[in-house]
Amino acid sequence: MAIPSPELQRREEAVVVSTSTVKPEPFGVVSEGRGEKSPILIFLLFHKAVRNELDALHRLALAFATGNTVDIQSLFKRYGFLRSIYKHHSVAEDEVIFPALDIRVKNVAKTYSLEHKGESNLFDHLFELLNSYMQDDENFPRELASCTGALQTSISQHMAKEEEQVFPLLIEKFSLEEQASLVWQFLCSIPVNMMAEFLPWLSSFCSPDEYQDIHKCLSKIVPEEKLLQQVVFTWMEGRNGADCLDSADGASQSLDSIICPCESSKTGKRKYLEPSNNVMDMDGIHPMNEILLWHNAIKRELNEIAEEARKIQLSGDFSNLSVFNERLQFIAEVCIFHSIAEDKVIFPAVDGELSFSQEHAEEENQFNDFRCLIETIQNAGAVYSSAAEFYSKLCEHADQIMETIRMHFHDEEVQVLPIVRKNFSFKRQRELLYQSLCVMPLTLIERVLPWLVGSLTDNDARNFLKNIQLAAPATDTALVTLFSGWACKGRNQGMCLSPNGSGCCVKSFTDIEEDFVRSCCGCASALRMNEPVRKDEVKRPVKRNFSVSCNNDNASDQSDTEDAHKPSCNERSCCVPGLGVNSNNLRLSSLSTTKSLRSLSLSSSAPSLNSSLFVWETDNNLSDIGSAERPIDTIFKFHKAISKDLEYLDVESGKLIDGDETFLRQFIGRFRLLWGLYRAHSNAEDDIVFPALESKETLHNVSHSYTLDHKQEEKLFEDINSVLSELSHLHEIHVPENLTELPGSSDADFLRKYNELATKLQGMCKSIRVTLDHHIFREELELWPLFGKYFSVEEQDKLVGRIIGTTGAEVLQSMLPWVTSALTQDEQNKMMDTWKQATKNTMFNEWLNECWKKPSESSLQNEMSEVGISHKDNDFQDSLDQSEQMFKPGWKDIFRMNQNELESEIRKVYRDSTLDPRRKAYLVQNLLTSRWIAAQQKLPQAAPSETSNDEDILGCSPSFRDPENETFGCEHYKRNCKLRAACCGKLFTCRFCHDKVSDHSMDRKATIEMMCMGCLKIQPVGPTCITPSCNGLSMAKYYCNICKFFDDERNVYHCPFCNLCRVGKGLGIDYFHCMTCNCCLGIKLVNHKCLEKGLETNCPICCDFLFTSSATVRALPCGHYMHSACFQAYTCSHYTCPICSKSLGDMAVYFGMLDALLAAEELPEEYRDRCQDILCNDCDRKGTARFHWLYHKCGYCGSYNTRVIKTETQTSDCSTTHQ
Repeated sequence: MAIPSPELQRREEAVVVSTSTVKPEPFGVVSEGRGEKSPILIFLLFHKAVRNELDALHRLALAFATGNTVDIQSLFKRYGFLRSIYKHHSVAEDEVIFPALDIRVKNVAKTYSLEHKGESNLFDHLFELLNSYMQDDENFPRELASCTGALQTSISQHMAKEEEQVFPLLIEKFSLEEQASLVWQFLCSIPVNMMAEFLPWLSSFCSPDEYQDIHKCLSKIVPEEKLLQQVVFTWMEGRNGADCLDSADGASQSLDSIICPCESSKTGKRKYLEPSNNVMDMDGIHPMNEILLWHNAIKRELNEIAEEARKIQLSGDFSNLSVFNERLQFIAEVCIFHSIAEDKVIFPAVDGELSFSQEHAEEENQFNDFRCLIETIQNAGAVYSSAAEFYSKLCEHADQIMETIRMHFHDEEVQVLPIVRKNFSFKRQRELLYQSLCVMPLTLIERVLPWLVGSLTDNDARNFLKNIQLAAPATDTALVTLFSGWACKGRNQGMCLSPNGSGCCVKSFTDIEEDFVRSCCGCASALRMNEPVRKDEVKRPVKRNFSVSCNNDNASDQSDTEDAHKPSCNERSCCVPGLGVNSNNLRLSSLSTTKSLRSLSLSSSAPSLNSSLFVWETDNNLSDIGSAERPIDTIFKFHKAISKDLEYLDVESGKLIDGDETFLRQFIGRFRLLWGLYRAHSNAEDDIVFPALESKETLHNVSHSYTLDHKQEEKLFEDINSVLSELSHLHEIHVPENLTELPGSSDADFLRKYNELATKLQGMCKSIRVTLDHHIFREELELWPLFGKYFSVEEQDKLVGRIIGTTGAEVLQSMLPWVTSALTQDEQNKMMDTWKQATKNTMFNEWLNECWKKPSESSLQNEMSEVGISHKDNDFQDSLDQSEQMFKPGWKDIFRMNQNELESEIRKVYRDSTLDPRRKAYLVQNLLTSRWIAAQQKLPQAAPSETSNDEDILGCSPSFRDPENETFGCEHYKRNCKLRAACCGKLFTCRFCHDKVSDHSMDRKATIEMMCMGCLKIQPVGPTCITPSCNGLSMAKYYCNICKFFDDERNVYHCPFCNLCRVGKGLGIDYFHCMTCNCCLGIKLVNHKCLEKGLETNCPICCDFLFTSSATVRALPCGHYMHSACFQAYTCSHYTCPICSKSLGDMAVYFGMLDALLAAEELPEEYRDRCQDILCNDCDRKGTARFHWLYHKCGYCGSYNTRVIKTETQTSDCSTTHQ
């Protein structure tokens, strides 16, 4: 079959138009070092053709959406053809390419099989839209453009990922010969009628050089049997090739003259296959009665399966279930393809409203249930306790299928066959039967024809072959020869059957070769095959080069003895080449793929999830989802928020056509928020989650496809942002004041341009929604269950901590409300519980409270601030109330306490085991300073009128960091403001300036007022001056609203887990927060030794509190910390940690010097044989070492960082021992 000429012409035009915009990779760019093009790369030409067709269809849809006239029916046909082509391509990949790849490279193919399902759903949605088309529907054109754009984006991204990941793996892991075998299996798994359209369509998009390449590639792919090559190259040429065959041949021959090709080597135009009025059916039997032969064969096979099930029930032997299962799968494929043929060929021709789709679907489900039962029995091993139940179910399912099929066939024979016999000529009946046969792929036809013909009488078999030959078009000469030869293999010894019983059904291979060479020469202008195919290009595998024959003895030497001895046709067996494709090598059943193909016959139904490549694994994984709440589920909560915003973009983008500038600004803000948060989410997955998955040996390659998705999705966001910028620019240059000054055509040009951009944007928003929704669906289906299977709760907690620890405060402030708004209250609580569990060692809860202060908390803070307690102290007060043994005095009580009472309360705090060290230190510090704080709090409140005049406040004058250049600030910071200390009401440039001249410390977070040094006005603290005279003067480049911190020189960020401002570019950029150590570390120190709350201690050298220190802190190899300056001074005379005594670095050189020193040193004779027990500080092992006054070497790690724990008496042996 060939595609209609008008369609082909349109596609040729599309190629010309699209070549400038679509630039696929050149064919054959990858080789195996021998200069030969890989057969796998033939798929690049298919990708190019699909891209060009999608591009042409999308441009037509956009033109229709912007008011141009487009032929909808023609568009509908092109969509339908593309859908059919791409669907069969996807199914063939799922059946052949992906299983083969999965055997050698795990965790790659499943993602692409899931993507095929998503693309199939997109096609279904598009056709639902096309079927609902109404002439006056104003929204239809824009919806069509959006759906077409989404389909184009999805398929283009899928193909680009295949070219980047799948194809290189196939070329790397498979030899050229294996690649050729895979592509041949791929072609043989596509239905015959689709192959007849697929190859001509593919050729129409090829340049002359590409056409030559694909021809050479097919010569390597197709086995060297000339009959098979003639079949494939006839398909490739389509009807043009058939014309060449016709012109290259002479006059046509009559049917009788070539009925027995064994007797004649003449070949020519197969005019005899076209039925004419001169060809009469002597017996008067309607060809459509062959349907009864199919029905009888299927019922006979099902009866035998049912009998076999009863035998299994009686014997209780499950050892042969695999053979039984294969037999069941074969008949299931036959039934399903028989249903497809009826739905797509026979029923539409008989009556468009006639349908048995419900019966077909029921049969399909029953076959699937039967197969599931068999596999359950195999997996369970038929335990004795459940054996009886298995036996009864097996027989019950077999009988149920048999009864359903019997009733279905009876209804068809009663309702359909009489209509066909009455209204269709014999010629038309034969054509319908032949088209029904061609719905199957070659791999199935090779098995079905011998099976069917083997169950027929000789007369029925001859009539069956005659009808095939009479119905086939002239171009299918080689194909009919192939079919006839395969059919004859079902007879005894493969004896040849001719339509009239007087000759064989196939020509000799010499004639086939002559036919093929002459047809190629006749089409030289198209095929470019003036020279014969070189056999040395690729050595064909033996298994794909043999001829299948039931009579092997006759087949082996047939070609050698043909000239010497010509037996009669009835004495010779048919000898035609087999495909050389063994479906068992694929290690999975093609039944699920067969069911997926069936979805094409039902326009309203989408393929079920069971049609994916990994049907059983997918079902198992689905059971894991939603079973129990896990820490990692927090990450997937973001998917819900992403989906919600994507829906907003998709729906609201249609309103941009109205041109409302305010709405456009709101839309841009919402889009950029989504873009930023999505980028943070995808970066966390790429940098943390996916590497964690890949670190598991069994999960290699599982995430690579999703990383490619993130790159493609980032490009989509950039494209949308570019279009939004263009729309904003149009609004800026087309203000109402300028409309009178512009020419009259300007307004029309603006509207046209704006309409085009708005239509384009709506399609892009639809595309990104579809792309991300499919990405999220696949990620949750494939990756989500892996965490529960391969990661413990502790590992998941650590992953969540790492992800949160690389997220800055600004992102969290936007992210948390965004995520929680999409969740239910229960989901919000669970998410926050997980976050608090992951950040339990940090100050995250304090930061959260300061960012999201609830009304009740705010009033409580105001009430407590009257006595000088900050909001964060409330946590400690709540903790104190939990035990009667804990300290609970009020501030008035503290003020009246004498020194002895204070010391007594401090001892109570120290004795309280329920308090952690940090809280104890805080309480003790507050107790020691409580009386002074309480007294100071009264001073500002006592005379509020005294502070009414700004000039009377101490420090109400500017200070300079650089007096010469009049740069505002102090010796510590460059800033344009002073802070008013909440404790004493005085103005200071920074807290260090305050602490330097005061006898107390300043709480900068309690600051609520500042003074601008430009206008000297007291005002609420903020990033800019609110005085009009300063014209919005910025106080500093960086301002933190929590810490009330200003800095105009350095890169500073606020860590939400330290709840402090730190020097650096930010979390996830050059720092991350370790949730165990509770400190910010350099991004390169991800793999460090963790020490819980390691920074919440004093420096072991200077005793300053490290957590809040402004000096640089250094992490030691043992996990402890000290100031960098202290480290430099300390290591001048020490090399061990002052806390744990482990070495501070690599001491190999120093220890080598000690080795040399001890080797040269000679001990007094009375000490030479003496040993000492030692403990190594580096490896923590005990051992013995020879006596020395200073140096004792560890016998395990070679370190001299040891200590003597026992001095032994004199001994002759001082070898190292382990304790």
